[in-house]
Amino acid sequence: MRVGEALRLLRDDVDLDAGVLTVRSGKGNRSRLIPLHRSATAALKRYAERRDRLCPAPRACTFFVSTVGTAVHYSLVCTTFRQLVGTIVAAPAAHPRIHDLRHTFTVRTLVDLHRAGRDVQAHIAVLSTYLGHVNPAGTYWYLSAAPALMELAAARLGRHLGGTS
Repeated sequence: MRVGEALRLLRDDVDLDAGVLTVRSGKGNRSRLIPLHRSATAALKRYAERRDRLCPAPRACTFFVSTVGTAVHYSLVCTTFRQLVGTIVAAPAAHPRIHDLRHTFTVRTLVDLHRAGRDVQAHIAVLSTYLGHVNPAGTYWYLSAAPALMELAAARLGRHLGGTS
């Protein structure tokens, strides 16, 4: 999900029993449900328990709050992410942004579909909805943005057309 969408989540938007997030008014004013992996659900439960213990009366109704109980600002998330990257990687060659994680997830999902011989066309609409894209064209952009995907797609097309790739 987009960082802004996560920061706008209200407590009622996070159903940790069902493992589902409800994004209201995402990009393009679209809403969607996002299923969570059980590891993400467990991590969010730990966060919520700690948040409620440390800040029992927050000033914001958002799910994620600062140490003083206010809504978390986007700039703080970006700054914290840069600091974490700097702690993990000494003098990184590239300076990843938090949004790059979303891009990496999408590309890896598409690569996995290709490598497994799955029908990408059949899955692209689901992935598009999961990402909150208005239509699959927004998701197809990731195909052109990743050389590994282009290589897999070209090899698959070659096999389809009777080549030896």
